[in-house]
Amino acid sequence: MHMEIKRVGIIGAGQMGSGIAQVCATAGLDVLLNDRDPARLENGLTVIEGSLGRLVSKGTLSEEDSAQVRSRIVSARDFAALEPCDLVIEAATENEATKREIFSSLCGSLRPETFVATNTSSISITRLAAATDRPEKFIGIHFMNPVPVMQLVELIRGIATEDTTYESAKAFIAKLGKTSTMSEDFPAFIVNRILLPMINEAIYTLYEGVGSVESIDTAMRLGANHPMGPLQLADFIGLDTCLSVMQVLYEGLADSKYRPCPLLVKYVEAGWLGRKAKRGFYDYRGPTPIPTR
Repeated sequence: MHMEIKRVGIIGAGQMGSGIAQVCATAGLDVLLNDRDPARLENGLTVIEGSLGRLVSKGTLSEEDSAQVRSRIVSARDFAALEPCDLVIEAATENEATKREIFSSLCGSLRPETFVATNTSSISITRLAAATDRPEKFIGIHFMNPVPVMQLVELIRGIATEDTTYESAKAFIAKLGKTSTMSEDFPAFIVNRILLPMINEAIYTLYEGVGSVESIDTAMRLGANHPMGPLQLADFIGLDTCLSVMQVLYEGLADSKYRPCPLLVKYVEAGWLGRKAKRGFYDYRGPTPIPTR
């Protein structure tokens, strides 16, 4: 048994939040997009328009359909505006304190029957649910980046998540035309439990001088048939996000094999966060990315 989700609220208009908004609106759902920073909210809407425009130019979406998708996405300036939503998805920065603060402030504005979800890529769903007034209606819905392109969505139940919540989330993901997989509530779930230690090991390989940025990425693209090298992928994800996930794994599983590479820590401390900062393992300030080591 599940409840149909027709109106979705999204908190956070960054790369993930704007992507989730786009796929929801494309599936015919009404979307209320919120961000505490008005400039970031406007930028998120601009990013969506650009993404839809590229689909129109490729011929995969008509001008009329693009306009209809965009019309379904409305700005929500505060949490009170999310009251009509059937589901609210938090897609803020990967920081547990920030997420808990959002949930404790949010729930008083919602109807009792509204489902609440987090797009966290690593943090305990059970702990985040405890910051709400409805842990039984709380679930992890982890979209992959970039959301409009990636097919998989991880669903993660907390200890209190009810069957109706899970089944409703599963039906919601199917309505978006995506495939869901269920993960237990362990640090980093399935995808990042496997992916981020590989990226961290690639950074160690660079740190220890085994290979250069270019040689490591070329080796994994051509030797393991990966679509992009692990250091290029780290830059795409964001090195701060990579570090956050590794810290969750290291602290949550208490195993030294998850220790974040000191070079990753140094890059984050320097503000070299990857593509979004125009500098990471590659320098993006010129016409083409250049390896930094």
